[in-house]
Amino acid sequence: MEVATGPMELKDKTAVITGAGSGFGRELARCCHAAGMHLVLADVDLDGMEQTLAVTGLTALQALVQRCDVSKPEDLDRLAGAAAERFGGTDLLFNNAGVIAAGPIWKATPQDWNWVFGVNVMGVANGIRSFVPAMLERGTPAWIVNTASVAGLVCPPDMAVYSASKHAVVAMSECLHHELAQTGQPIGVSLLCPGYVDTGIADSARHRPASLLGSNPEQSPIMERTRVAMRAGRLSAADVARITLEAVLQRRFYVLPHRNAIGGVENRLRDLLAGGAPNNPLRGVR
Repeated sequence: MEVATGPMELKDKTAVITGAGSGFGRELARCCHAAGMHLVLADVDLDGMEQTLAVTGLTALQALVQRCDVSKPEDLDRLAGAAAERFGGTDLLFNNAGVIAAGPIWKATPQDWNWVFGVNVMGVANGIRSFVPAMLERGTPAWIVNTASVAGLVCPPDMAVYSASKHAVVAMSECLHHELAQTGQPIGVSLLCPGYVDTGIADSARHRPASLLGSNPEQSPIMERTRVAMRAGRLSAADVARITLEAVLQRRFYVLPHRNAIGGVENRLRDLLAGGAPNNPLRGVR
């Protein structure tokens, strides 16, 4: 089978969105609904998903809404099964759910690592494992979008746990791209790497499991600075969602909405090739 190279067709197709209760997930739902897609919305935040339904104008009869903890593989299996039963399969998968922890790496707790990697890394891994085999079996055009971050391309101070998780998402996405290309199937991948956007992720600890409480003691002031930077961001979550869907339609892999952040990536590569110490990438990244 030849790999499709034309623009993606979205009307009457099915999109699955994790982290759909706020931020990028909510705005992606709005964009996908406007494109005429069926929606499967997943999050641990049921109230947030109700708000997403409200802003899209959808009812629970027009979209599938399911509580899903992406760190649990059985939850993603149930989500994939429900999407197949309701709509016949998944054409566009957004592995979008994400959380953040901050502070000096030597003070990061085991709970920080388990929580952030459980959602940000295993959430993507679980989504790939639960959905891609059925996509391959169907053999019809499909697409996967993994949400990483500019922090997956550079290494900012006080964000070691989060940045490490997003670097993992970058690696997983690039490997997935190569592996799917080898199958010859019309299934592709996009990697979303935004900069500062006011998405609500800075307050994601409100959904942190009780079993994983015990965060970096120096996190609070760093997260407050992060909130300020996010609120000052030049792009909104709606802007990023629109740019992301345009990238899917154009079948582009790298999605870098904050073009001025590329300078930090270039500096990192120059430092790497020169064998010198890395520069602080937070300078000028907004």
